[in-house]
Amino acid sequence: MNSDVSLQYLQNLIRSIPDFPQPGIVFRDITPLLADAQGLEFAVGAMAAPYKSQQVDLVVGAESRGFIFGTPIARVLNCGFIPIRKPGKLPADTISQEYELEYGTDKLEIHADAIKPGQRILMVDDLLATGGTMCSCCQMVEQLGGQIVGITFVIELAFLNGRSKLASYPIHSLISYEQE
Repeated sequence: MNSDVSLQYLQNLIRSIPDFPQPGIVFRDITPLLADAQGLEFAVGAMAAPYKSQQVDLVVGAESRGFIFGTPIARVLNCGFIPIRKPGKLPADTISQEYELEYGTDKLEIHADAIKPGQRILMVDDLLATGGTMCSCCQMVEQLGGQIVGITFVIELAFLNGRSKLASYPIHSLISYEQE
């Protein structure tokens, strides 16, 4: 990792867009971070760092930004990557989990044979907001017998209290926003 890059550097790369996708919401846009080679390398390394000394068998990430960070984190940890997708995107037998959205529900799927009982899993996503998506992902991993060693995020919107839904797991986030 480049020693000139810091968490403050990463935070400066995250663009705040007011009133998107609706009035009153401040969207935290990671696109500039993804476009910055040093920032991206630092983020991946910092997200993986707490788990380097732990045995991680697989990294699991949800569509789509979980793929962006999950795959290089798996490479850093010398393990495989498992995608969790929207319905109808995975070709083999799947299990699914429904989760609550602000206005309705959505569903995610994972291949039924993706995780073997007892495998140690690191969960990855870009953002922790209310925790609903990650909670559903964790439920599917545990249904398949995976043992979650931790969950790592780039951004946590702490004021939305997503940690409460994930209280039984160790959570690591690089940048936390205490208010919108």
